[in-house]
Amino acid sequence: MQRKLNIAIFGHKRVPSREGGVEIVVEELSTRMADCGHNVTLYNRRGHHVSDKSVKTERISDYHGIKIRSVLTIDKKGLAAVTSSFFASLKSAFSKAQVVHIHAEGPAAMTPLLKLFKKRVIVTVHGLDWQRDKWSDGFASKYIKFGEKMAVKFADEIIVLSNRVKEYFKDTYDRDTVYIPNGVNAPEIIEPERIAEEFSLKKDSYILFLGRLVPEKGVHLLIDAFKDVKTDKKLVIAGGTSDTDDYVSQLEDKAAHDDRIIFTGFQQGQVLEELYSNAYVYVLPSLLEGMPLSLLEAMSYKNCCVVSDIAECIEVVKDKAVVVKAGDVGVLTSALQKLCDDKELVKEYKEKSQDYILKKYNWDEVVSKTIALYKK
Repeated sequence: MQRKLNIAIFGHKRVPSREGGVEIVVEELSTRMADCGHNVTLYNRRGHHVSDKSVKTERISDYHGIKIRSVLTIDKKGLAAVTSSFFASLKSAFSKAQVVHIHAEGPAAMTPLLKLFKKRVIVTVHGLDWQRDKWSDGFASKYIKFGEKMAVKFADEIIVLSNRVKEYFKDTYDRDTVYIPNGVNAPEIIEPERIAEEFSLKKDSYILFLGRLVPEKGVHLLIDAFKDVKTDKKLVIAGGTSDTDDYVSQLEDKAAHDDRIIFTGFQQGQVLEELYSNAYVYVLPSLLEGMPLSLLEAMSYKNCCVVSDIAECIEVVKDKAVVVKAGDVGVLTSALQKLCDDKELVKEYKEKSQDYILKKYNWDEVVSKTIALYKK
């Protein structure tokens, strides 16, 4: 008979929520673990929705068999993650949890406290967060790096999502990690209804970027590249701020004189599904990634994808997408122009993307491997 575990999880913002990739991962893992009979408690932050302040955040106590607990949070940039992680770690330490799973490097600073209480601690590193532009100021970057070092020294296991990050931990700290990438679900591809009403979008009438509007995603490069593409297709930029309001304003200024460029803001639910289902091409021109869940999702919707040649993107797509040099606007312009001019080439990429990505990244396998680490 399978041994059931008491599991505590923190480091995310809120579940259920699409405020970032971490939240999607935590929801997928925890709901499946609960379905397997494990007792799972998530410690949500309090405070505003990071990607869209107009979205109301609700405090709930359970969700699909998971216990949800909200922890005290100072709702300010740089303090929300620190304070929520501290109080989540205290609650986890005094709970019946046998395993505490921390998501992201900053929250991993709490690992030593949990080890004092004899907890088995697993840390998932979703990316080298101290490299991100929004945390480039001294304190934030140093704190995240401190969390990384605490994970290296005290965590029982560290999960990484890419082989490049696995190599980083081995080369930098001589620390072995476990590679368990994210998964993706098989979606239902749907007709354009709400996006037709709200944004006048039809099937194959637009190129799509979908993700957080942060500098490392390269959206500014995409806008510059698209402005030189001769096409009547739209460029749809779907995503919200992530404590990056100044950057979003810069993007809007760049796009101001091209009426083909549409900002939809943060989207979820039916609009999100329609955007993925009806795009002509999906573009992810990132300069830095952990593991791009939006790319997995885009391919699962049978999209032709264009990605930058950073290791984390290449590892996902192999030869099933168009790969361009990261940061090179001219190369990106040429790639987009070629795809706009060659419908058959786009069709070829669309036909092979879904089967490939669904076979390669499976949530049930991710859960099985993660539970095995918990019990090791």
